Amino acid sequence: MKTEFKYNDGGRGQSGYKGKTGDCVCRAICIATGRPYDEVYEFLANGNATQRKGKREGSKAGKRTASEGINTNRKWFGEYMESLGFVWTPTMLIGQGCKVHLSADELPMGILIVSVSKHFTCVIDGVINDTYNPDRDGTRCVYGYYKLHK
Repeated sequence: MKTEFKYNDGGRGQSGYKGKTGDCVCRAICIATGRPYDEVYEFLANGNATQRKGKREGSKAGKRTASEGINTNRKWFGEYMESLGFVWTPTMLIGQGCKVHLSADELPMGILIVSVSKHFTCVIDGVINDTYNPDRDGTRCVYGYYKLHK
């Protein structure tokens, strides 16, 4: 089953931002929650600025930005997602291999923020909402997803 795709920048363009950047986490949260881009970006940038740089962290840790990616494994990020009403469901464990793909027939219905390799995307009732279609024809492996519980 081909997964439907809808172009959606999460309000980034409306906030005056241009060009491409690594803000997929911010865009996915904005799309899923309907919150303003500037509000979500500000929170993520502040969280990123306060995080200590670990041994395996890139240059983004400790910088006040959300455009170079966010370490979504940090405690502050999980707490933020919980505060927004999301619950994390892992779909792939170490050494297990891919069990769930970025495909409408393999993901639950509802509002999801899906983690795939080096990217976060929003899937609403089986429709990918993003600035491009990251599904790789249904072969892209899903590491896990946040599902909105109302």
